[in-house]
Amino acid sequence: MFFKLVSRNSKRNRKENGLFFGALMVSVIVFYIVLSLSHQDVMVFLARMESDAVERLMGIIPVFYGLTLFLLFFLIYYASRFQLERRRHEFGVYLMFGMRRIKLFAMLLAEDLRNSLISLAIGLPVAVLLSELISLITARLVGIGMIGHRFSFSPQAALWTAIGFLSIKFIAFLILSGRISSQTIGALMAWPPAGVKRQMPPVVYAVSMVIGIAGLAAAYVLAVYGDAWYDIRQMGITLALGTAGTWLLFFGMRFVIGLAVRSGKHDRRLHVFHFRQIQETVIQRSGTLAVCSLLMLAALCCFGAGVAISRFYGESEPHVLDYTFDGSINGDTPGQIRQKLTAQQLDVEFLELFEMRVGHIRTAEDIDHAFAMEPLMEALRQRKPSRERDVLLNNLSYATYPYVISQSGYNRLLAAADLPALTLGEKEAAVYMDREFADAKRSEILNDILKTGPKASLDGTEITLTGSVQTTKLVTDRSITLSFALILADEVFDYYTQGDYDVYLNGILAKRESGNGGLMAAISEMNRKLDEAGVPYESYLQNMGRQLFYMVASSYITMYLAIIFLMIANTVIGVQFLMNQQQTGRRYLTLIRLGATHDVLCGSSRRQINWYFGLPIAAAVCSSIFGVYALLTGILSSRSRGSLPEMMIVSFVMILVLCVIEYFYIAAVKRASDRYLLTLMVPEREE
Repeated sequence: MFFKLVSRNSKRNRKENGLFFGALMVSVIVFYIVLSLSHQDVMVFLARMESDAVERLMGIIPVFYGLTLFLLFFLIYYASRFQLERRRHEFGVYLMFGMRRIKLFAMLLAEDLRNSLISLAIGLPVAVLLSELISLITARLVGIGMIGHRFSFSPQAALWTAIGFLSIKFIAFLILSGRISSQTIGALMAWPPAGVKRQMPPVVYAVSMVIGIAGLAAAYVLAVYGDAWYDIRQMGITLALGTAGTWLLFFGMRFVIGLAVRSGKHDRRLHVFHFRQIQETVIQRSGTLAVCSLLMLAALCCFGAGVAISRFYGESEPHVLDYTFDGSINGDTPGQIRQKLTAQQLDVEFLELFEMRVGHIRTAEDIDHAFAMEPLMEALRQRKPSRERDVLLNNLSYATYPYVISQSGYNRLLAAADLPALTLGEKEAAVYMDREFADAKRSEILNDILKTGPKASLDGTEITLTGSVQTTKLVTDRSITLSFALILADEVFDYYTQGDYDVYLNGILAKRESGNGGLMAAISEMNRKLDEAGVPYESYLQNMGRQLFYMVASSYITMYLAIIFLMIANTVIGVQFLMNQQQTGRRYLTLIRLGATHDVLCGSSRRQINWYFGLPIAAAVCSSIFGVYALLTGILSSRSRGSLPEMMIVSFVMILVLCVIEYFYIAAVKRASDRYLLTLMVPEREE
């Protein structure tokens, strides 16, 4: 009989609290996916390319695991309290009929354990399938099919998921069961009070709302203009203004709702009732709504920025070169490297091998004044003030002893990239800047100036800067990253370098396709052959591995946090509304006795839900536009900021996607509210 009662109550609780049960399964899924990250194909691949970075990422995972447990504990505690509060009368009946408190405790523990095990039984298989799906999709998108996907299951991740989940559930249950067991039968069977708080004069709420809007506006300005990222103090001020502004805004919402009550159409049924309900709830729970809005804001910012950054890193670097051989590592010349490749019959594997010569100006006695381009700098100063102009002025002011690049080698690179070759005279030079220092906006500014053919002085000789800014990478990886360099004709290059320069041997594979693995399989196979031959190299995989690491780290971590924040915020708001509806149940009963039908009550409840969810969501969406922009400008490199408009578009689309998810969640809360109101109609039907 005891176990039948546990089974029946457990099933009923899952049905009545489907939102909370769904949140529990989502938490199980998220736990496993993150904890099993090291078993996914992408991370296995990255461990070969970026082992140190992957190890650091894996070291952060336990921190996120602990933080998530801490946050979810409060979610489970709050939602479980709502479940137990709804069953107060039931517990009182059990005790009144002679059930001992220890048996009541055992029954509740068994119910909780049963629901937890069911959540794990459903959540873990779904998590494994989703993990495999994510691994397959990611591997497909980045082209690493040569790894050969194998089904992976992480027992350790499943174990820690179960341990963490059951631990926080059990701790929350112990605390709540203690509160229930300490109450008398009369207290359990009595209706809980609605708990209306004392209202303040409307002017207090109006002033609070104005101050809150001003605080948010100040936080937006600091965030958008980048002041928040200057130091910790500025960041603290920005966060404090935003948090306080959000709290004051919700505290002052009572003023707006009061105006809505007075200005609304009085012929609408229960118009005043449902607005009074909203007004009372906002007064009582303004702090909670503000916190939930901030959690939603964090979720929107994490999701929007994370997807945008991962998309950028997946497409930011055009692929031209497959290999770069640097003879300086072991003292080999390019000719000796070619001989080693020929000896191992690896030279035939390359479509092209060409030298990239890079050096310094060796003819100058004063290296601090070897190069000057005052006409270009003056043209920059005369342009309209902007952040990009100021960055260029600052960066180019240090270009007094630049690198020089040979024209022939760079033209071979341009030909490989299907770009037009450079034609330079004896007293002409083209400007080279790595993409990290010359984003789209900065390149546009410089190209406008270079069209005029500004003069410059190279070791006392006047030259003309011509063409457009060149940004095609000189090597496959980051052996050399130049903020500013000059591309010179070969004879001029030889004169200024005096034969003292570095030579990089670049290679392009003849066959970039190999079976189903594609380019990645071809490069991996060549890496193996080069390792066996003892030829030091840098491959495109190293560069791609770094980009892929940033993409995975940004997308996985930010989306993980976004799901957690959004789940907590939604569950707290939904549970709080349903709990408040339970506490004010007598008001609905009074309306029923006065003739209100179920449809009328549901209509009023649904409008309350729209307001109750709409207020924090609207505030979070408005703030997220500024928050995502601030987040992107703060964490992106100067090169990456050139794609900021495109990233903002992607972020905005992701924000809309989350808003659609919110719509479905709100619909689920409305259905739960309708079911509760239907239970209140039963006494009326009996009469």
